[in-house]
Amino acid sequence: MNDKIKEDLTAMEKKLSLYVEKGRVPGSAEVREEPMIAVKPNLESIRPLRKMSSFGGQFLAVDCSTRTLKRANNWGIYLMRVTYTALEKRNINWGYMERICSAVGDAHTRSNYLTDFRIELESQMALNLLQSGKIVYYEDPRSNYLLIDGGGYFGGERKFRVSLYEECKKRGVNLLAISKNSPLLHDEKGRDFVATTSILSPFGIWVYHPIRKANKDQSLYGDISLIKLCEESHRIFRCDIMDYLTEREVNELLSPLTSTSEDPRCMGYPIVLWLAHEFSAPSESMLLHYHDLIVTELDTAGLLDVLRREELACSFVDELHGVRYAYEREHWSEYV
Repeated sequence: MNDKIKEDLTAMEKKLSLYVEKGRVPGSAEVREEPMIAVKPNLESIRPLRKMSSFGGQFLAVDCSTRTLKRANNWGIYLMRVTYTALEKRNINWGYMERICSAVGDAHTRSNYLTDFRIELESQMALNLLQSGKIVYYEDPRSNYLLIDGGGYFGGERKFRVSLYEECKKRGVNLLAISKNSPLLHDEKGRDFVATTSILSPFGIWVYHPIRKANKDQSLYGDISLIKLCEESHRIFRCDIMDYLTEREVNELLSPLTSTSEDPRCMGYPIVLWLAHEFSAPSESMLLHYHDLIVTELDTAGLLDVLRREELACSFVDELHGVRYAYEREHWSEYV
């Protein structure tokens, strides 16, 4: 057991001991949601990308998974596994770190807390990559790309660290934030902006830039854009391009991504991000190991019996679906 896991187990015991003694503190601080964006698509903002079969640089990506280990109506214990993937030509390196996160509160409060914890882990992993010497520097420092999952928001709750942005800017690393889903982007009639734009585009691979310019007063450090990276795929993604990169030709900046987006496992999506997502999934044996570790810790602290009663009070739906362990639920964000 590493030192971080020991610290996490100690923090878990303190939080749940306080909960058993005093109950859940009602209410929670509101976290400001990202603003809804409604824009009329402009055909002149769509520019073609140059298809590239190879790229003489390095792509880095970071992603984190969250799996529920134990939960009740007022608390939950989770395994967070953050991973990085480095792709240079056809060579892949990767690594990971695991943490146990405990949260007390209703489902909404816990979901916000977990999102904040996950983004903090991803920020730290990315910073460690930049500062550890694992990154390869080429004659042109712009040959390094760092891809993070989500919107380009920095500073504050549920946002990436500003220090990550500053480190990438200082080192000349191309920092891009690519979102798997973009529910907040709408056209002027309230329809899905991604779908509307895909109809308008005359190109097979393209970038729409910008939907909205960076505004650091609103924690938005990158221009919001759309990218389509593979002609044979229908997938289109939001891509936030950090403001220090937009002095260059954006279509030239993004064209190297096309060389990583034709893997049959994830056509149209950068393979380095897909691999980071895949590697972040812990095995069932590892989940069971951490589950048993938590049971032992709670039992030693004299908390297991009372907390198990709370688990049973909310687990009937699990039983109906044949779920024995909380981590067998696939989508933690809908079931925290």
